[in-house]
Amino acid sequence: MSGRPATESLARDFGLTAEEYGRVLAIMGRAPSLTELGIFSVMWSEHCSYKSSKIWLRELPTTAPWVIHGPGENAGVVAIGDGLAAIFKMESHNHPSFIEPYQGAATGVGGILRDVFTMGARPIASLNALRFGSPDHPGTRRIVDGVVRGIGGYGNCVGVPTVGGEVNFHPAYNGNPLVNAMTVGIAPADRIFLSAAAGVGNPVVYVGSKTGRDGIHGATMASAEFGQDAEEKRPTVQVGDPFTEKLLIEACLELMATDAIVAIQDMGAAGLTSSSVEMAGRGGVGIALDLDAVPQRESGLSAYEMMLSESQERMLMVLRPDREAAARAIFEKWELDFAVIGRLTGTGRIVVTHRGRVEADIPLAPLAEQAPLYHRPTAPTPSRAALGAVADPVGIAAALLALIGCPDLCSRAWVWNQYDATLGGQTVKRPGAADAAVLRLEGLRRALAFTTDCTPRYCAADPEAGGAQAVAEAWRNLTATGARPLAITDNMNFGNPEKPEIMGQFAGAIRGMAAACRALDFPVVSGNVSLYNETEGRGILPSPVIGGLGVLEDAAQAVGLALVPGLELVVVGATQGWLGQSLWLREIAGREDGPPPPVDLAAERRVGDWVRTRILAGEIRACHDVSDGGLLIAVAEMALAGAVGVRLAASPPVGTAAHAFWFGEDQGRYVLAVADATGLLAAAAADGIAVLRIGSSGGDGLTLPDGVTISVAALRAAHERFFPSWMDG
Repeated sequence: MSGRPATESLARDFGLTAEEYGRVLAIMGRAPSLTELGIFSVMWSEHCSYKSSKIWLRELPTTAPWVIHGPGENAGVVAIGDGLAAIFKMESHNHPSFIEPYQGAATGVGGILRDVFTMGARPIASLNALRFGSPDHPGTRRIVDGVVRGIGGYGNCVGVPTVGGEVNFHPAYNGNPLVNAMTVGIAPADRIFLSAAAGVGNPVVYVGSKTGRDGIHGATMASAEFGQDAEEKRPTVQVGDPFTEKLLIEACLELMATDAIVAIQDMGAAGLTSSSVEMAGRGGVGIALDLDAVPQRESGLSAYEMMLSESQERMLMVLRPDREAAARAIFEKWELDFAVIGRLTGTGRIVVTHRGRVEADIPLAPLAEQAPLYHRPTAPTPSRAALGAVADPVGIAAALLALIGCPDLCSRAWVWNQYDATLGGQTVKRPGAADAAVLRLEGLRRALAFTTDCTPRYCAADPEAGGAQAVAEAWRNLTATGARPLAITDNMNFGNPEKPEIMGQFAGAIRGMAAACRALDFPVVSGNVSLYNETEGRGILPSPVIGGLGVLEDAAQAVGLALVPGLELVVVGATQGWLGQSLWLREIAGREDGPPPPVDLAAERRVGDWVRTRILAGEIRACHDVSDGGLLIAVAEMALAGAVGVRLAASPPVGTAAHAFWFGEDQGRYVLAVADATGLLAAAAADGIAVLRIGSSGGDGLTLPDGVTISVAALRAAHERFFPSWMDG
């Protein structure tokens, strides 16, 4: 074999421990070549092997009658009716987006699109969940600008609408932003394409763009925390081309309409290595690759570079041999590279040749079966002391104006206006119009609803409660549109798993998520784990981001949050004034303490099902869940969405301070707007549902119970000020 032999020192540089390198030597029976060591290092990286998280992920519920494929494939698949399936997943591109924000975010979008269409789905919508450092940090504005432009640039050009997401700020993300991208696609339920290779002798075909040197060791880079040398890692960030991706989508879907494909896999993290190893391994066959046949855009590429390159817009497929010519014609029509680069074998090994030499010869079974699996020690997160009474330093009106304009609650129009949310013409509820995005399925009455959710400050204070709350809020946001929640994808963003306190956060979040998923019949069907989100030893807040999907039988039944004049407002669910870990506490009182609000999963289910039933019965004109900022923020957001005022008349329960009532973040609540609340209140009383009439809509100002009025114009000015002034600053 050519290339310098591997050493333990080189293995450490590639991210392998001494013990892991010893395991490589035992499997190989000799020192591996450079290419072989590269293959082991990426396949055994945290990013690809989930070696620290796998034992915990097994606790998540993943099945339901409507689940067609759960975790283990490129994306999750659920039945949605009319013979169709929704295919969806969320993945992170955190480290690349810190190093090179535009390309890091853009290629994150491109990668998750490929995960979805590789299973036979036409992508119909993308979402994202973004978390950045403090607005005062010198690097934050540059990262925000690049990430938002990257998401918009790729999504808009590829022709898939970006319909929803979230943007938050906290100093914990100063050195490590989170860029989580989600895509949803639609396919016939009986035409799902999988990745397990089959058929000894079948051709292995490379399609798409040419291979270059971008992205080499990207998976390894994503499996280590950053130090002062982060800027030197720019070569590990891929470069995306959305126009080629669009061609690739159309070519693949055209080929999928035939019977040519045996198996298909996108070349994502670890590129040609992961796609070939995973396809052959899942199929229990061997694979022989001739790298001389790989389309290359740079001269002199070595076997090591080609196997580890993460150049974008590439796919690997196994074809029926009698369909090779027809497949070639399709890809040439779309002006994409098509090359037979290998064959399936019966050896159970991956054999890689280049320029007449064997560069890698590895048994596939031990590469997977003997991969590291760590039971890392965990340490519990210390419980937070009860908050106790907190005085109101500014008053309700001043707090409302401050909160509605703070970075975490201000208008995101500056962000979403850079995304085309209406591509395809099927968007029913676009960003800002409802608690979840809603898209009608073309030619049908049926619609899908999507959301992304997480409250990291809750997770930092109590990982188990925070994990449950993230799932519950995703379920609640779908419910608030009238959709029936079906399933979730997750993106588990945490710090260094070698620290017991971090693994304790991870384990706690998983326990909370699992409990919520079971209570809400909301299984996990796909996901991603992103660990080592630390810079110079400082970790992010634990961020188990949830992407939720639900279905509406009739898109016309979907409701948004905008008010119109003449409606009565009621809050459904119990309000106790929980201020621990609330935004009011942080933004107004200058504190980040106390436990987060408890999540009563039985009440969450009971109240949410009741609200959804009322929406589908046509009784609800507008609906908004109560989350960050509490009840008054929810009402203000409804007023702003409809450009109409509200007169509030509710009084806090005895023993609850006014600021706690209006800004507490008690869970499981919705604000409903109805033409006449009398029937709704009677039905709630009969069903044992807590409901309180809080006011009515009309006029041009928000009038508080004490008579103080804030004009909708003043609210809007406060709400819309932050992003334009900050980004122009």
